[in-house]
Amino acid sequence: MSNVVLLFSGQGAQKVGMGQDLADQYPSAKTLFEQADSILGRSITEIMFQGPDEDLTKTANCQPALFLHGLALLTVLKEKCPQLIPVAAAGLSLGELTAHTAAGTFTFEDGLKLVAHRGALMDEACAATAGTMAAVIGGEPENIAKLAEESGIDVANYNCPGQIVVSGTAEGVDKAVAGAKGAGAKMAKKLNVAGAYHSRLMSSAQEKLGKAVTEATLTTPAIPVVANLTADAPSTPDEIRETLTKQVTGSVRWTESMQKLIAEGNTTFIELGPGKVLKGFMNRIDKSVTFHTIEDAASLEAAVAEING
Repeated sequence: MSNVVLLFSGQGAQKVGMGQDLADQYPSAKTLFEQADSILGRSITEIMFQGPDEDLTKTANCQPALFLHGLALLTVLKEKCPQLIPVAAAGLSLGELTAHTAAGTFTFEDGLKLVAHRGALMDEACAATAGTMAAVIGGEPENIAKLAEESGIDVANYNCPGQIVVSGTAEGVDKAVAGAKGAGAKMAKKLNVAGAYHSRLMSSAQEKLGKAVTEATLTTPAIPVVANLTADAPSTPDEIRETLTKQVTGSVRWTESMQKLIAEGNTTFIELGPGKVLKGFMNRIDKSVTFHTIEDAASLEAAVAEING
């Protein structure tokens, strides 16, 4: 097995202790963690390894933490499986920037700085708006989209068949939750989040991030990176800048993104990051693909043994 699609985790997957075993067991991961602390001018690794959970959960911390963790896992994986050839990449929300850095669009330093800036801007937007989110289980996507529109909120994520997340004002989300069964859903549940990600309430963060993305140095990625916004792979620097910027308020089209990659003939996927969230989505999208989840040293070694056969 050589041709694989790399997938990177999004916000919410983080957990205290992430990366500690990588730093302990693999010199290359330890070096990357040290570089990250130096680049950021603060110890993001201390928050990753030791918490507390409330600090790691903050958007300004968990976004660079997940970015760093995903790339540390990839670094070690490539060392142990030199025959592995990534042919495409994607990431859930924040993970899209990790995917771009893995594909060479950004250097590690530039990608990390951009992600840290994105997290800080989204924290600001959360503090300035009283927003929230809810998961809607079951129901047809078009009916849930209509419910969101009627409630004055947005569809944040099309995660997998049967799971859509809506986002916006607390009042609007409450209205959508109350109307979910009437729209054909089985249930709807509010999420414990700091704000209304991927909604119009993130407009201030999007505007400021757009400026930073415009100024960032980027190159054409070595492999296609599927954008959350379009479920397609942008090919020019301007298209990449646009998709990364508009993604902040746009819907994450994860189901379509995975279906596109599968339709192109990709059959092996590797999730890099904690929690097995993306595997859960893929189980609802297409169970026929080969899927490896790598979240720590143990699962990395297990995947390496399977890949090396």
